[in-house]
Order: sequence, then structure tokens, then C-alpha cells
Amino acid sequence: MIRSLPRSGAYTALYRIYVGAFFVFLFAPLGVTCLLAFNDSPFPSLPWYGFTLDWFTSAGPERIGILHDAHNLRSIRVSAHTAFWVALLSTTVGTCGAFLFEQEKFPGKEALYLLMLAPLVIPGVILGISILLAANTAGLFIEERLGWDVGLLRPGFWLVVLGQFSFITTFVTLVVSARLKKFDRSLEEAAMNLGANRMQVIRHITLPFLRPAIISSAAVAFLMSFENFNTTLFLVGPQPTLPINLYLQVRDGSTPVINAISLLLIMGTAALALTSLLLSREDR
Repeated sequence: MIRSLPRSGAYTALYRIYVGAFFVFLFAPLGVTCLLAFNDSPFPSLPWYGFTLDWFTSAGPERIGILHDAHNLRSIRVSAHTAFWVALLSTTVGTCGAFLFEQEKFPGKEALYLLMLAPLVIPGVILGISILLAANTAGLFIEERLGWDVGLLRPGFWLVVLGQFSFITTFVTLVVSARLKKFDRSLEEAAMNLGANRMQVIRHITLPFLRPAIISSAAVAFLMSFENFNTTLFLVGPQPTLPINLYLQVRDGSTPVINAISLLLIMGTAALALTSLLLSREDR
């Protein structure tokens, strides 16, 4: 909508209806899910039977709340542990990649940049299957030729970390690169003229400038890893992450504890996003 152009009353009304309908479509399912987390019903759906906190606090035997559900709590810990390592590795490598593509010149730079973008356009299902087949093939080859059993190449925690790292790093690189494009290189040149070496310039000038982008990309990398399903489904081992665990429960039938978990995830995601936004504003 171009604000400078004259607008009729009908146009303004339709525009407001469209915006309102868009946000209702976006948030209504989340609101219903959060509401049903307090529904006194053995089924995670309508109708409404009354208010209860059992799906959060009940210790059994008839109902098990999320705070006493060892199976779901274990999957939350696995997802958090996975997301921590993925965010740490992706932020570190992605930041280095941003420096490589924005401040260095070398043969084949454009081809390497396009190769870096490939995981973003490859469907997560295909990416997960490809990593699984490659890891299994490499594991069998090493075991047959050298007699070594490489656990890293079997479906499990570190293979999930590797699979998520393969595409989340690209996102971090793009975010940090966008911030680095706005950096005034004359600041680095002035510092080096005053006697600072390259590492001191990066530590005291460049990285503080990049801090908002690094913090934001790390937070988003953590969330992307925590909720990833498509790629993780093919790489997970005997300890499933939370999205895989929820999928199995929904498929086999479950209780409103799923809604309770969803409410906690929405609150946690909102808190992390708000914290990242506040830190970025403070840095600016």
C-alpha cells in the first residue's frame, strides 16, 4: 500500500479486514492449542470440559503432566543439547564464512558461494536421506577395510548435529554477511595504522560491530535446530528429539500433554526471540 496515494473508505476497510484475517489465520491455531492445554479432557481436542492444570503438574496415576513425564522431558533435553551444539558450531563456522566471502578474494569464490547456498534449496527430506546414505556408506567402508566401528557415522546424536549443522550454518553466514556489508573497512585500516594486528582488529572492532547479528543468528539457529523435523527424522537414533517424539505420540494417539508442551515451547520461543531483540537494540 502506497501511503501517499488517496484511498477510499472501502479500500481502507478491505485492507483492515485483510490484515485482521491474516493475523487470525496465523495466531488462531496457536491460541486454540494453548487453550486446550488447560482442558479437563483425556483428548487433545474440543469440546471444552473445564479448566485444569493436570497436564502440567499431575503426577499420576490417571494423568501424567509434563513436569512428571520422564519420556517427554528426556526428549526436551535431547533437543536442547542438540540445539546447543548446532547453534555453537553454526555460529562459529558461519561467522568465519561471512569473513571469507565478504573480506577475502580467491579463485572460485562465486562457485563456493553458490555451493554454500545449496542446502537452503534442497528439501530437508532429501538432505536427511543423503546424509544418512553417505554416513552409512562411509561407515561400512571403514569397517570392512580397517575394521573400525565409527559410531559417529551411525544414526544418533552427532549425526543429527551434523545434518542440522549442514544447512543452519548457511543461514548464519547470510545473516552475518548482511551485517558485515555495512561495516566501514576504514576503521580496520585506521586501527592497523596505529599498530594493531589483524586479530586485535577483529577482536576489538569488527566482532563488536557484528555482535547483534551474531547473537540474533545464534538464537535463530538454536530455534531452527530445536524444532527441526524433516532432516532429523532420518538421522535420529534411539533417543528422539522433541519434534520426533511429538510426531510419534500424535500418530499413535496421545493426551493433552502435547498441548501443554506446545504452550511451553511457544513461551520459550517468544522469550528467546524477545531476549535476542532486546540485546540487539542495546548494542545498537
